[in-house]
Amino acid sequence: MAAKKPDVPTTPSLDFEKPIVELENKIRELEQLARQSQMDLTTEIRPLKELREKLLRQIYTNLTPWQMVRLARHPNRPLTSDYVQLMFDDVIELHGDRAFGDDRAIMTALARIGDERVMLVAHRKGKTTEERMAANWGCAHPEGYRKALLKMKLAEKFGLPLVTLINTPGAYPGIGAEERGQAAAIAKNILEMSRLRVPVVSVVIGEGGSGGALGIGVCDRLLMLEYSYYSVISPEGCAAILWKDGDKAEQAATALKITSRDLMALGLVDEVVPEPLGGAHRDHFKTALSLRDRILAALKNLKSMPVDRLLDARYERYRWIGNGDELTQQVKRARVRGGKPEAVAKVEP
Repeated sequence: MAAKKPDVPTTPSLDFEKPIVELENKIRELEQLARQSQMDLTTEIRPLKELREKLLRQIYTNLTPWQMVRLARHPNRPLTSDYVQLMFDDVIELHGDRAFGDDRAIMTALARIGDERVMLVAHRKGKTTEERMAANWGCAHPEGYRKALLKMKLAEKFGLPLVTLINTPGAYPGIGAEERGQAAAIAKNILEMSRLRVPVVSVVIGEGGSGGALGIGVCDRLLMLEYSYYSVISPEGCAAILWKDGDKAEQAATALKITSRDLMALGLVDEVVPEPLGGAHRDHFKTALSLRDRILAALKNLKSMPVDRLLDARYERYRWIGNGDELTQQVKRARVRGGKPEAVAKVEP
């Protein structure tokens, strides 16, 4: 690992975690008392820890999609800066898009993970208020996506695998971003990433929102942390459009099928990386260790593939996204009858 285990804030702020918080506060008080008074309070502390474990399993086994979305946004959840510290070595950050400026919402860097030298491209949200404002809360401008593409092409030039960390509610939708070509920048990234001649591994570490995520998310292997989400739109945005009521976000989260297990069942995600009991925010180090191993395993597998085969597999991956079992059967019947793909929807069952 790149660093020693850091001190992690452990005070959650979500309502369904309150019983756990109360127990943890009580445990800390007793442990502090035991240290100060040199008393043996093991018999008092042990049952509280056992109850905490029981509550954690009970609560986190039955999370709703909306609760998972809220966990993906947890204020103590590890961000790109944490994973850079814990998973990567020899990090050299690269800046600028050679046209407008350096968007802090996207980080690009040469780095090493394990024995693999890679190009890292990641959304950056920031921790302090100043950092969040500088990074626009992870909502990138077009110069951020242009910066990312320049570094991806540099990685291709030198044969470096690409690792992308996705964590954004979406690309910035402001007037200035649109004037500077937001949609075109994202579209070009999607096109160019589809034909990069190097392995690409993407990981959704928190929020995976809309085109803002896709702008660095076209890949050969897509991993998701257990309590992250990946969606065409945020639950709040969906609720505002469909029901004209942002308060229906919980209902939208369920309907959208945006959790890691939903997307795994749909075949859109290659692997769900388990988080520590209670979520990644409870143990940054353990989460990073697990994620590091899965990224390295994916890179090892992809590097063994010839480039042409890699590109063909990437094309097929995205060519068939959205084809359910029923449509797949229609395609087969159309081919048997000599039908064209464009006419598939008209084929009788």
